[in-house]
Amino acid sequence: MKPAPATVLVYVGGDLVGDAVMKLPFVRALRRAWPDAHVTWCAGKHRSAFARELSPLVAGLIDEVVEQAGFDRPLSTALRRPLGGRAFDLVIDTQRGVGTALLLRRVRHRRFISGTAAFLMSDEKPRRGYVRPAALARQMLDLLELASGKPAETDAPLAIDAAARAAAEAALPPGPVYVGLAPGAGGRHKCWPLENFTALARRQLDQGRVPVFILGPGEADRVAALRAAVPEARFPTLGADDVPQPSIAFTIALGQRLSAAVANDAGAGHILAAADAPLVSLFGPTPAAKFAPAATRLAVIEAQCFGSNEMAAIPLEPVADAVDRLLG
Repeated sequence: MKPAPATVLVYVGGDLVGDAVMKLPFVRALRRAWPDAHVTWCAGKHRSAFARELSPLVAGLIDEVVEQAGFDRPLSTALRRPLGGRAFDLVIDTQRGVGTALLLRRVRHRRFISGTAAFLMSDEKPRRGYVRPAALARQMLDLLELASGKPAETDAPLAIDAAARAAAEAALPPGPVYVGLAPGAGGRHKCWPLENFTALARRQLDQGRVPVFILGPGEADRVAALRAAVPEARFPTLGADDVPQPSIAFTIALGQRLSAAVANDAGAGHILAAADAPLVSLFGPTPAAKFAPAATRLAVIEAQCFGSNEMAAIPLEPVADAVDRLLG
């Protein structure tokens, strides 16, 4: 185990909301590794959702976010120390560009961890034969484990505000076994057919469980069909006039009340994973090895196992069986 740093700088190029949600396991593990450290998140070239949309969620996990820190202007950071000459006990570089890593090493530090150029510039090296995993979340956790000298624990609590928790409890009160179903994705080619989701929901009802549809802005045109097919289901993310109005904090609070969930390769799956919901993750045209959510309990089902890259190739039975196993 390495000595605990008092100050930690984590460098990223920038974080859109989707990127930031995928990085939540790393953020949680970072705080678990060093509960008392002052953590600075540096978006060196762009903005970060941790400074705005997701700021309330990471309160207590990230102490400070620095955006647009000038690393896209190499001359300015080459002529003087980056970040105004500030010093950190530990710098973790999560990007892999050699030029940026060289500039980042100019930040005053005691230890520097970076996977750039096969860890050539890193003060700590992985074991011989190390192979970088495909998944971004796992790559970042490997850097953290290298820095801390111990396995990453991704269970530091997220800051869910009281209003979101109360709303989630009102929507899903204690008692029933709730099974979440997130049928959306950024593109319909990444969606398991809607009739499969409704058939899965009917099966949950037959087994005494309550299906809960987690719908995002892109699913407004599906609400009527889902309500008609499964009127007994819960639709907690729908607002007035049945328009989906989800928030990330509310969706995580809902996810914490689910006994299991099923999602396509999409943001909803990563949000439910951040809620620590046992998750069945469905993949077709995208590689699960790279994009699978970092859920604490995860079952991945890939269309390729059924002879196609099309989501429709995934039968109902293996998905239903995976839900049963997670609940069992």
